[in-house]
Amino acid sequence: MARVNFEDVEIGQEIGPLLKGPLTTPHLMRWSAAMENWHKIHYDERFAKEHDKLPGLLINGSLKQQFIVQLLKDWAGREGWVWKVNFQFRAMNIVGETLSVWAKVRGKREAPAYGLVELDLGIRNEKGLESTPGSAVVALPYRGRAAVPYPFVPPPAG
Repeated sequence: MARVNFEDVEIGQEIGPLLKGPLTTPHLMRWSAAMENWHKIHYDERFAKEHDKLPGLLINGSLKQQFIVQLLKDWAGREGWVWKVNFQFRAMNIVGETLSVWAKVRGKREAPAYGLVELDLGIRNEKGLESTPGSAVVALPYRGRAAVPYPFVPPPAG
């Protein structure tokens, strides 16, 4: 993957989409096992529908969170840094849906050692329902300069 430099990023630029799905019950079971999240709404369809009155098995919130970070980290590359990520779960996603994780550059600002890119982001299903709106700040290297320092040191406030 080619290095993304701060100077190459434009306001309004779209990042992604990262497509995931259609998500299946085995996807949710594997994620639930990895996270030790054994709530029945992720694997017992009868329980989800009859007991909790849900439309189906729910895609784990932590799985959707991981999808967002995957999109951002893949874009920032080995020399960038995903600094801040904020999002809200506003709608349910269920088994069978294909999720599209997206981001769009909202702003840019310079810091001494790297540039900061402000993004709007979210997750939509194939029907266009936005379930997980949010924002992020990604640090990217300047062209011809070193990678964003590791460990990451946030810029001074202000």
